[in-house]
Amino acid sequence: MSEPVSRAEGGAENGTENGAESRAVGKFLRRMMPILVLMLLVNNLDRTNVGFVQDELQADVGISATAYGLGAGLFFIGYALFEVPSNMLLERFGARVWLTRIMITWGLVIVAMCFIHNVTTFYTLRFLLGVAEAGFFPGAMLYITQWLPDASRGRATAIFLGGSAAAGIVTGPVTGALLELHGAGGVAGWRWMFGLEGVFSVVVGIVAGFFLVSRIEDARWLTREEKDALGAAVAEDREARSRAPHTSRFKLLFHPQVALLTGAFFAMTLTGYAITFWLPSLIEDIGGLSSFQVGLLSAIPAVCSMIAMYSMSHFTDRAPDRRPYLAITLVLSATGTYLATLGSPWFGLAAITLAGVGSKCAATLFWPMAQSGLDLRIAAPGLALVNSIGNLGGFFSPTLFGYLKDTTGSTNGGLYTLSAASLLAVVAARFIRGARAASDPLLETSPEAHRKPGAGAQRRVVS
Repeated sequence: MSEPVSRAEGGAENGTENGAESRAVGKFLRRMMPILVLMLLVNNLDRTNVGFVQDELQADVGISATAYGLGAGLFFIGYALFEVPSNMLLERFGARVWLTRIMITWGLVIVAMCFIHNVTTFYTLRFLLGVAEAGFFPGAMLYITQWLPDASRGRATAIFLGGSAAAGIVTGPVTGALLELHGAGGVAGWRWMFGLEGVFSVVVGIVAGFFLVSRIEDARWLTREEKDALGAAVAEDREARSRAPHTSRFKLLFHPQVALLTGAFFAMTLTGYAITFWLPSLIEDIGGLSSFQVGLLSAIPAVCSMIAMYSMSHFTDRAPDRRPYLAITLVLSATGTYLATLGSPWFGLAAITLAGVGSKCAATLFWPMAQSGLDLRIAAPGLALVNSIGNLGGFFSPTLFGYLKDTTGSTNGGLYTLSAASLLAVVAARFIRGARAASDPLLETSPEAHRKPGAGAQRRVVS
């Protein structure tokens, strides 16, 4: 057996393998990412549709702004409690079984929300929705790491997170249209909305079970050459992330880098979910708008965010360090939330759009850093831990906004808080050590870890 050589030195044979890997990555993006994007779109629609029925819940069930904010946030308590065990079960059962199980159960909980009749049932079902949904997002992130090497993950993550942005585009118009069913069959519009969207979630979950493929080896649409090339690329990344000195999983999970990742993501979710749950209410301040028109205007930040995310991902995948760009996007988010406290409701919509672009682009930069930086031994629980604790921002943000609206009649105090949190995340981003340029028990430690991004063509292979 000859000495390992780089692909750059390996001639036509290595060029062939590069081509096989590239084709395999392309097939994965075309075949698996659309269903993952659809699942994430439905996921975001189902967890945030409650933002469009705040007034209806207050009128029909007697839920105050404070109770609404608490109920919206309780989702994230159930989510955080069950996130880590759910992601570890995904490692055991595979994405095909576990992601579809998650989706079907959360769809059933959404259907049950048709029967909310008091504050207690509202609280209970929001909590159970978090329990049912726990593990979906970090599970999908883990799934991507099992299929793609680092050089291809930024693009895949941007495509996947596009489902979240797309949800912002379709949630408003779809939910607004369903609310127009109010009175049909003697049923309130918000009950129609929960029922139909929940049934759709169950159907998509069942369909996903026929499309998802858990392992590279099981993909019938890859040739043997493509399976070998892609498997070797992923295995090399896994090996590089496993070369750290022996450290217990417990110590790795409490490493300062995990804390920095969690804190930065917490700040992002504060802004993201404040926009999600309170944007319809802010738009209603414009006055004279129907539910459908409010939904259409609510899609503006998501459209702008999607364009910005895709444009940025193609550039930053080739950047030697994503941290400066993460800092810039967080500053944009802070600026937008601050400006939203000034001027007219129309100016506020423009400012919130800027904040949304900053928040979504920050997430697109953040997750490839977290995926590549975590030691392989804690990839599943680590991603889940960062996502679950970070997502508690989704509990604090709507709860704070609801309390401030009831006590002060304004949400400006909450917007100031979001600006401050985003600026603190800028500081945290400075100390997040990306896998491309660090040597650490959490990070890649092989010479390949220091290669420039996009250097997948220079991986070492055995000829």
